[in-house]
Amino acid sequence: MLEEVERWLSRRSWSVADRPPHRVLAAKQRTGQTTSVVLPALNEEETVGDIVTVIRHDLVEQIPLVDEIVVVDSGSTDRTSEVAARAGARVVHRDEILPRIPAVPGKGEVLWRSLLVTGGDIVCFVDADLREFSSDFVLGIVGPLLTDPDVDLVKAMYDRPLAGSAGQGGRVTELMARPLLNMHWPQLAGFVQPLGGEYAARRSLLEQLPFPVGYGVELGMLVDALHLVGLDALAQVDVGVRKHRHQDGQALGRMAAAIYRTAQLRLARGHLVRPALTQFERGEDGFEPRTYSVDTEERPPMVEVAEYAERKVA
Repeated sequence: MLEEVERWLSRRSWSVADRPPHRVLAAKQRTGQTTSVVLPALNEEETVGDIVTVIRHDLVEQIPLVDEIVVVDSGSTDRTSEVAARAGARVVHRDEILPRIPAVPGKGEVLWRSLLVTGGDIVCFVDADLREFSSDFVLGIVGPLLTDPDVDLVKAMYDRPLAGSAGQGGRVTELMARPLLNMHWPQLAGFVQPLGGEYAARRSLLEQLPFPVGYGVELGMLVDALHLVGLDALAQVDVGVRKHRHQDGQALGRMAAAIYRTAQLRLARGHLVRPALTQFERGEDGFEPRTYSVDTEERPPMVEVAEYAERKVA
């Protein structure tokens, strides 16, 4: 491992216990910074309500660290919006944000649009499919941003059990993202969960970044943040164990393809000959091909969007 990464691990990798709630709250009160928590959600009625409830109880009512909780519904067909609103979140539908630009499917699309409907100086993203959720996920990644002005982005790190085996989750991370980062961006090799959906950053950084519209958003954000603010402005915090719904192998393949495409764009800004992925399913006549398009579109930095600039002036 690079000596620079080893130094970074000793300086910028923490545990949630390193910053007790009272210390984080004192920093928030001293600096006057505000915090928004965003949950991108698509058909997550089973889990989104519990997550919102825990955040509201622990970090709004008990310790006022979070100023707003926003669930951005990206087209759910279940009761996601109703459950989230009942739990105390403000629910915004993806298609109602920036209607001038037609929305496309994808997690990154939702995160990008969320910048227009939140006001926090710090924006914290949390996936809506987490089970046995702890507010430590939010406290841990928001804490360094409130206490250390030199930190601009913080990723959560955790164990990801799979089928009862500790540390076996994160298959796309181990098979695609980690090799890519180690080979092409070795400064980022110290991140335990580079693709994790729980991270927080200063709005001043997020509004300058392009957002891959799909599953490549986390890798793209890390790489772009590295180039924009440098390794020492990035950090990670151990928040324990992350339990969530796991995807099947073919869905993981599509995620991996989107992540590879995101990396390729950042390596050369070249053009893919074939931005598609063919997978196989057994049918009546043997294995049948199924071809899926790979997310290639990216949204520009939010500071380039007229509506966002007008909102900041207002």
